Amino acid sequence: MEIEVLVVADYPNQRLAEDRLRQALDDAGLTVISFTSRVIGDLADAERSGFTGSPTILINGRDPFAEPGAAPTIACRIYRTTDGPAGAPAVDQLRQALDKAVETGPG
Repeated sequence: MEIEVLVVADYPNQRLAEDRLRQALDDAGLTVISFTSRVIGDLADAERSGFTGSPTILINGRDPFAEPGAAPTIACRIYRTTDGPAGAPAVDQLRQALDKAVETGPG
């Protein structure tokens, strides 16, 4: 499984997103799976990467939280969680995305 956390420079919720992702991986029994983080520097890089706001989390190259019609942008992203709007997906949302990725396999 390939996982990448895409962020804009100096994104204040990067650590939150990474911590929640690590917890979701651990909770799913995927403790050996690691992920990388990458800074998106400009709109061209956002377009190439499928980046629709910081953070964008790609699992096997796919954004499980993609909003239909969302355009690439260099901006912060808000996630809808059960606790209200947040700067990163909740652990349970990430866990569901990971479970689905395991079920469907790579690609």
